[in-house]
Amino acid sequence: MWTNYFSKMKGVGQNPFTVYSKDIIVTFIGTFLTIAGLIYLTQHLHSQWIMASLGGSCALAFGLWQAPVSQPRSIIVGHVLSSTIALVMYHLAGNGAIMIGLAVALAVAAMMLTRTMHPPAAANPLVIMLEGSHHWGFLLFPVLTGAVFVVIMALLINNLRQTRRYPTYW
Repeated sequence: MWTNYFSKMKGVGQNPFTVYSKDIIVTFIGTFLTIAGLIYLTQHLHSQWIMASLGGSCALAFGLWQAPVSQPRSIIVGHVLSSTIALVMYHLAGNGAIMIGLAVALAVAAMMLTRTMHPPAAANPLVIMLEGSHHWGFLLFPVLTGAVFVVIMALLINNLRQTRRYPTYW
């Protein structure tokens, strides 16, 4: 029994991920402009436009633009949904280890149920609950505004290249 279980961990086949130099350039430019833009807006508009998980969103939106987890609905709804769950959990039950683990698990399950899986958004409960100082306005700035900004930049930059089409679906 255990032999069969552990044998599944060997993996089979080759890495299917193909990388083209032009895609690396587009991903680099898109990620750079998006993150720099969010930092600029944060510094000059005196409101928070960025959070750590948006870096992961850029990796997906520009590097794996055709994947289901990279589509606009997944980016925006995934971030807002997971952050809402985190804020509810934090305000109702605090930020103990069990509550943080439960918040991340609930966020992942909710994204699966709504078909809006976005892996970087699963980090939002950690960001929100570990810091423990976030209020409901955090859903607007930076969660919603940051996610929408990533999507807008992905729409503009990904479609500059003829071989890219973003989004695949809404």
